[in-house]
Amino acid sequence: MAGHMQTASLKELLAGEIVPMRRPSLSEVAASKLREAILLEKLPPSYPINERDLSELFGISRTPVREAIRQLESEGLIEYTDTRRPSVADPTIETLAHWLAIQGALEGLAGEQACCEATDEELAEIADLHRQMVDGAETDSRLELFRIDMAFHKAIVAAARNPPLVEIHDQHNARLWRARFISSQRPANRDVQMQKHQDIVDALTERDGERAARALRDHLSNAVRNIAAAQAERKQSSE
Repeated sequence: MAGHMQTASLKELLAGEIVPMRRPSLSEVAASKLREAILLEKLPPSYPINERDLSELFGISRTPVREAIRQLESEGLIEYTDTRRPSVADPTIETLAHWLAIQGALEGLAGEQACCEATDEELAEIADLHRQMVDGAETDSRLELFRIDMAFHKAIVAAARNPPLVEIHDQHNARLWRARFISSQRPANRDVQMQKHQDIVDALTERDGERAARALRDHLSNAVRNIAAAQAERKQSSE
């Protein structure tokens, strides 16, 4: 009898439980590999990006490579010369300082609004991301720590419940990936950075909007000083 009973299909039984997985496109894979090479400075600033060489290296056509280059241009990792040849971006410290000042203002506003709008669960998630950075400081890869770092900041902005702010922050943050990566990876600044993150978490937990805004702006200002120090150290080591 049971063998003849009609049973629901697997799709019906698991409807809403599983999110369909999408395989990344060739351009997304190429962008990911190229992004990692630039962030880890396997490709140094001003290094020329050759479509043909990348196409051969990745084993794909030049079309997805070209799309990947355009994606990284939007992230501020690649720029074009006067002759329209792509190369690894090398913005001046003055340019980075201007961008980071804007980002500090955006994240300061986000922190202030998050103190009013965030749920206790969202604040707990932000605190947990900070703990992950502290716990993984000696064991996680540089890219994994950076991923958690950026997730920490994006979670604060999302908790502000301000869609235009989220959109503008994402646009600006995309152009600051390498700068923020350099800042986050400098060993001499790691303890300072972790303390600043703790200050941010404490202010958010206490829902002190003014203090949270100040802590986030100070954190981004420290990034400017840190990048300048990293550039000076790199220059000194090459001499």
